[in-house]
Amino acid sequence: MRKPSRSPLNRSLTRGIAVLRAFRPGTEVLGNGELAERTGLPRASISRLTQTLTEVGYLEYCAPQRAYRLGAPVLTLGHAMRSGSSVLRIATPPMTALARRLRINVGLAVRDGDDMVYLESVRFNAKGSQRSVVSGQRVPVELTALGRAWLAVAPQSERQAFMEQLKVKRHKRWRLLRKEIIEAATSIERRGYCVASWQPQVIALATPLLSAQHPIHVMNVSVTTEEPKAAVTFALEQPLLTLAAELRQAINEASQ
Repeated sequence: MRKPSRSPLNRSLTRGIAVLRAFRPGTEVLGNGELAERTGLPRASISRLTQTLTEVGYLEYCAPQRAYRLGAPVLTLGHAMRSGSSVLRIATPPMTALARRLRINVGLAVRDGDDMVYLESVRFNAKGSQRSVVSGQRVPVELTALGRAWLAVAPQSERQAFMEQLKVKRHKRWRLLRKEIIEAATSIERRGYCVASWQPQVIALATPLLSAQHPIHVMNVSVTTEEPKAAVTFALEQPLLTLAAELRQAINEASQ
């Protein structure tokens, strides 16, 4: 996707967004001290930012705990993003159909920082009934099939910057992770998908969806099983690749 020409970033805006990003699943309230620790910003700056974000509704102040929680307008942004995404409109129905037909999980994600963020995840495998994971769930780039598929096709500058950060962040496991990421990239090039099993008994295959008009999206299929990885891969590779090809064509046609 072609990016607009760069201009100086608005420092206050980027800091405000950093405060909102500090809230993660499982975190209800955060005080100014915790926000300063999570963002690396000075306490004085955090105080000004939280006051402003509270006045415009994106944070709510909880007086008994002297802390903040996210406000409802944050949720409306997520809803606006989902309802306005042509990729989701195109991808969700066939993803759901595939998940239902094979009793598997099918997901769609994009990268955000160190994580892949699910835009949609339709699940039929775990309990035998449909369950959609809440949009916004995050998984690590470096450990997952989703993230490794993204790395395989990411612009060289972004990939190199991420790998340099990863070398520091995961220095104890760097050699093994680097080897696995390289193997995943080779698999994407040769087979069109990569495989990872970073959670017990969960096997996932992922493939990138590239479009000139959109960021890199990655689709995965996964199952929770005790079957050998090779058998699961053989069963799921063609359904994944077939759906991905159909979605790439539909997304590109819709963008013309």
